[in-house]
Amino acid sequence: MGKSETCWDRKASGYSKSSISDVESYQRKLSETQKLFTPDMRVLEFGCGTGATAVQHAPHVAHIDAIDISEKMLEIGRERATKSHIENIRFTRGTLSEFNAETASLDAVLGLNVIHLLPDRQAVLSEVARILKPGGLFISSTACLGSSYMRFIKLIVPLGQFLGLIPDVFVLTESQLTKEVTNAGFVIETQWHHGIKDVGVFMIARKR
Repeated sequence: MGKSETCWDRKASGYSKSSISDVESYQRKLSETQKLFTPDMRVLEFGCGTGATAVQHAPHVAHIDAIDISEKMLEIGRERATKSHIENIRFTRGTLSEFNAETASLDAVLGLNVIHLLPDRQAVLSEVARILKPGGLFISSTACLGSSYMRFIKLIVPLGQFLGLIPDVFVLTESQLTKEVTNAGFVIETQWHHGIKDVGVFMIARKR
C-alpha cells in the first residue's frame, strides 16, 4: 500500500463528513457538466473519492465507472449510492492506468481535484485522450498553486508524507495545466477560477 493510499484511507471518514467550502462554485460545476451530459453517455471519474459528485451526475447518464486508490473512500461511495438509490455507478479500486479502458470507448472522463496530486500528469492526460471517443469530454478541477503563496507547500510535503498526514501534492501553474491539456490533444472550451485566491481551475475540454 502506497503512502498516498494510506493517507486517503485515514482521511476517508472525516472527508465524507466535511462540508463543501464553496457551494456556489460546486453547484456551478455540476450544472455546467450536466448540461453536456446525455442519457446514453458512459462516463469515467478517476480519483472519485467518496463518490459525492458521481452520485450527483449518475441520473443524467447511462453509466459511471468511479475509481480511486482508497478502498475506504470507495466503501463510503458505495454506501452513498445505495442510500440515494443509484444503481448505475460501479466503484473500483485502482488508478487510471490500471483501469485500462478500451481505446475510444468513453463519452466523458472526469478528473476532479486530483490532477495536482499525480506525479505523472502527462501520462494521465495521454491516457484520458486515448480512452475518450473523438469529441469526448474531459472535465477537470485542479488546484494550480504555482502562482500563489501556497506554492510553498512543496517545502512541507515531504515531512507531511513521512508522517502520513499529507498525500502527494505537486505544484503547477494554470498556464502549465492549459499547455499540458492542449498538448494531449484537447481543445479547451470552458475555463474559470474558484476557491481561495482563485487557485482552483475548472476546465471543460474536448478531444480533437
